[in-house]
Amino acid sequence: MDKLVQIAQLLITFASSIYITIVMVRFLLQLVRADFYNPLSQFIVKATNPILLPLRKVIPGFFGIDIASLVLALILQMLTFELLSFVVGQGFLPFIPLLIYSFNELLVLLLNIYLFSFIVIVIVSWIAPHGHNPAVELLRSITEPVLRPIRNVIPPMGGLDFSIMIAILVIYVIKILIG
Repeated sequence: MDKLVQIAQLLITFASSIYITIVMVRFLLQLVRADFYNPLSQFIVKATNPILLPLRKVIPGFFGIDIASLVLALILQMLTFELLSFVVGQGFLPFIPLLIYSFNELLVLLLNIYLFSFIVIVIVSWIAPHGHNPAVELLRSITEPVLRPIRNVIPPMGGLDFSIMIAILVIYVIKILIG
């Protein structure tokens, strides 16, 4: 029976993590006004529209920020924790700690999205610096608003751009602070 619980936990965590990540990436793509004609953007829109469009009728955007995507990600994260708690046999979790923990997990996920985006951009810049890939273009559109202020303070020196290293360092500091 213990192995069945572990398998259930794995499947729930895997499926919810993928979908919540897709919802958060959609939020970021709308926040930076990325190219929605990109094939990867089209996949993200089609994957999230069935749940997100009805939610948008109830929760409007605010100054260009897609609040409905954030609320959807938070609800899905809370449901995931509740479902995992139920599978383990602990029953329902108290609402306020569940909300705080879910919000914390979404913040960590957002930081991880940026962290992995920076790493992919660095690797691609070494392998194919002038190549064109729809996924890399989206990653650049997500990361550029974060890197631009750093580049304004520390411009590229001798062809080396230290802004990604500084951004990664800041991400790790934030992850330490939020625990």
